[in-house]
Amino acid sequence: MSTTTSALRFSAYGDTSVLKMESFALADPVDGEIQIEHEAIGVNYIDIYHRRGIFAAPLPLPSGLGMEGVGRVRSTGIGVTDVAVGDRVAYVGGPPNAYSRIRNLPAARALKVPDDLGSEIVAALIFKGLTVEYLINRCREIGKGDTVLWHAAAGGVGSIACQWLSRKGATVIGTASSAEKLEKAKANGCTHLINYREEDFEARVKEITNGAGVDVVYDSVGADTFAKSVNCLRPRGTMVSFGEASGPVEPVAVSSLGAKGSLYLTRPSIAHYTAKREEYEAAADNLFAAIRDGVVRAPEITTYALEDAAQAQSDMEARRTSGSVILLP
Repeated sequence: MSTTTSALRFSAYGDTSVLKMESFALADPVDGEIQIEHEAIGVNYIDIYHRRGIFAAPLPLPSGLGMEGVGRVRSTGIGVTDVAVGDRVAYVGGPPNAYSRIRNLPAARALKVPDDLGSEIVAALIFKGLTVEYLINRCREIGKGDTVLWHAAAGGVGSIACQWLSRKGATVIGTASSAEKLEKAKANGCTHLINYREEDFEARVKEITNGAGVDVVYDSVGADTFAKSVNCLRPRGTMVSFGEASGPVEPVAVSSLGAKGSLYLTRPSIAHYTAKREEYEAAADNLFAAIRDGVVRAPEITTYALEDAAQAQSDMEARRTSGSVILLP
């Protein structure tokens, strides 16, 4: 027996015009799968990378889109024991198809959502929050006394990171493109603020740190910021490049890392930090506790109807949004 659903799909890589809403029959979940009805869906830059076909492994077409959501379990396949019909679950990863009303999902990606956390808040935080969790706890554990440079500090990931980092006792230098966004970064715990459109952020970082440089740079901007970000590091500092909103980073000569101070460089992916079920659940538990304890507050949430997903992505690409963007079916 099948269920009728609708989803945003695309058959060619390109701009947002390739996204089309389609209705189709959805088969019952097979062994190890669950079927969920979405209550809220997160929008992330990885979705834009997938649509453009520029991510590390372009999706086979035609394809769905979207990597995270929150919903109720409608049915389960054989062998599913960790969740049951009626449970509210969140997920990150699995086959891209979050931009949908109802979908099937590997049960191994489903995380039970605590009753005291709302679906919109979880959808706004789950992907970005789990990203921050691994970036500041496992990719490079940040602690009291560390100094961090975080680009796009008022964005969805940056807003969460600055809150969490400040509670961990780190000094956070945040960059953003406007005075308004810098005010948001300050409210989220940034110690120092840099408008990268008006200031040379490399020079300002050297000034702020008295020439010492920072322990870690977190850079999701990419081409526009990478080279100067590396120059902001102290000897044996770590460059964490986890996105390329402004375009791909040029190839890096390995020898340059030694010349600039025996630097570390990593290009992490959430897929590798949540591949093991025990790590995935532990990271979610850390995030849910951080939300519940007030360490992390839901950022500004901008909502769009599912049918307006193309506009949501256009606004993100044009940097007209801050905080988190979610779709409501």
